Amino acid sequence: MNAKIAPWAGTCAAVGMAALLGVAGSYHGVRLGATPVFALCVGVAFALGWIVFVPAWLLRSERFYDLAGSATFLAAAAVALVAAGPDPRSWVIAALVAVWAVRLGIFLSGRIRHDGFDRRFTAIKRDFPLFLMTWTLQSLWVCVAFGPGLAAMTSATKAPPDALLAGGAALWAAGFAIEVAADTQKRRFRSRDGNAGRFIRHGLWAWSQHPNYFGEILLWTGIALCALPALDGWQHATLVSPVFVWLLLTRISGVRMLDATARRRWGDDPEYLEYTARTPRLIPVPPRMQSRSAAAR
Repeated sequence: MNAKIAPWAGTCAAVGMAALLGVAGSYHGVRLGATPVFALCVGVAFALGWIVFVPAWLLRSERFYDLAGSATFLAAAAVALVAAGPDPRSWVIAALVAVWAVRLGIFLSGRIRHDGFDRRFTAIKRDFPLFLMTWTLQSLWVCVAFGPGLAAMTSATKAPPDALLAGGAALWAAGFAIEVAADTQKRRFRSRDGNAGRFIRHGLWAWSQHPNYFGEILLWTGIALCALPALDGWQHATLVSPVFVWLLLTRISGVRMLDATARRRWGDDPEYLEYTARTPRLIPVPPRMQSRSAAAR
């Protein structure tokens, strides 16, 4: 595909996917007048993303990106709670997503303030269609990742608290704890003298090359589990959320991009090669078990 056309095609594809999700998630859902509340949440996510895109483009700045993403999760949750009416399951889902969104937004925006830039956007922010596509994909990420949670919150089916809600919340808590711990360990490692240009391989990073992404996938799986009892019919299509997050973090951005950068930096470093050969890319395995597995091979 022509390089000039591809970003516009990506933007249109993202909008099309969101429209299909809006139809599926609105099945047997609460309506505000003639408008399904789930579809309204999808519309709010894209409208907010595009509104904040305008000053970001005019300033050629990536500083608003992560905060806008967090704000979009919070806005969608608020619309769902207010328009559909809260129930215990909705309150739990909204609270879990809000805690995650606020923490991640503060962490990522703080990292940009510290570094002064985000290298992911160095070229993107000067290319209008590519920058617009990036913001549109963020809105799609909000809708798909939060999809089962929003579908449950806006569903006409109000399932009482049960074991799936408790189990999903526990899974979310485990994923959140892993993500926060991994991010904290990496931030502290980078802040120490003598670690510039080095890779981290202790703490959770000795268990997995990308423990933060594993935690992210785990917590969204927990949200899907929390939502499951309240879903009906086509709303079950929103359960694609954990698979989407996994694909996004391992095949599109995240792991793929970071591994490419790491290979350029340390591809000839024997210690790095030994670390990547021994340590799982995503699912954590205790170092002692890694040694046994290597010995067995």
